[in-house]
Amino acid sequence: MPEKQYIAPWRRGMTSFLTFIVLVYAGVCISLYVFQRSLIYFPQPEVSVRPAGTNLMILPARGADIHVTVRPRDGRKALIYFGGNAENVVYSLPDLAASFPRHAIHLMHYRGYGGSEGKPSEAALFADALMLFDEVHAKYEHVVVMGRSLGSGVATYLASQRPVSRLVLVTPFDSIMAIAQQQFPWLPVRWLLQDKYESSAYAPKIAVPTLLITAEHDEIIPLSNTKTLLEFFRPGVAELSIVAGTGHNTISESPEYGRLLRSGQ
Repeated sequence: MPEKQYIAPWRRGMTSFLTFIVLVYAGVCISLYVFQRSLIYFPQPEVSVRPAGTNLMILPARGADIHVTVRPRDGRKALIYFGGNAENVVYSLPDLAASFPRHAIHLMHYRGYGGSEGKPSEAALFADALMLFDEVHAKYEHVVVMGRSLGSGVATYLASQRPVSRLVLVTPFDSIMAIAQQQFPWLPVRWLLQDKYESSAYAPKIAVPTLLITAEHDEIIPLSNTKTLLEFFRPGVAELSIVAGTGHNTISESPEYGRLLRSGQ
C-alpha cells in the first residue's frame, strides 16, 4: 500500500488562509457588482411644496414618467440643469434663477428622484436627457446645458449629441470608472462597473463654449480628474475655473460661483 503523503500543518493552514482570502475577494467583487448603483445614486423625495413661479412638466420617457420642474420665461433662451447624485434640484433654483434671469429653467428629476418613476442608470439618464433637450429645443433656440457632479456626466454626453449653445460643468470628472479605480485600486473596476459615465470619451465631440467649474478642496472628485477631463476637449473649446476655499458641496455658496455662471451669457 502506498504511504499517505504527509502535509505539514503550516501548509494546510496556509492553503486554508489563501482559500479564505480568495472567497472574501470574490464576495467583495460580487457585492460591488450587485449593489454598485446604490453607491452611485441617492434618490431624493419629491418636495411637498413646489417653488413659486414654477410648474411641472411630465416627460413620457420609455418605461417611466419623468418629472421636470420648470421656471418658464418668454424668449429664445433656456437652461437645462442636471444635478448631483444626492441633490434635490429644486433647491438649486434660486441660484440658477439669479444667474440665468432671462432663461426658462428646466430641472430634471432623474428616475427615482423627486417623484419621477423608474430606477436610475446611465443608459436611462442619457436617453431621458436627449428627450428633454429635444422637447426644450423645439421651443427655445438657444439652450444652455449645465450639470453638477454626477450631472456633469449626463450634460457632457448630451452636449456631444445635440446642438447645445453652451455647456457648464460643475465639479466634473473624467469618468466615474477612473474615480472608482482610484478608490478601489485592488478591484477590477473596469470589468465590474456598469455605469461608467466616461465624459472623457464624449468631450472631443463637443465644439460649443464650455466652462468647467471646480472646488479648490473638492473631497469627492479630485482636481486631477477634472484637469484630465479638460485635456480631452478640443483646443480652445473649454476653460477651467477653480473656486478658492470651497469643497464639493460648498462651491455654490461662494460669490465667485455665481459670477462664473453669469459670465459668457
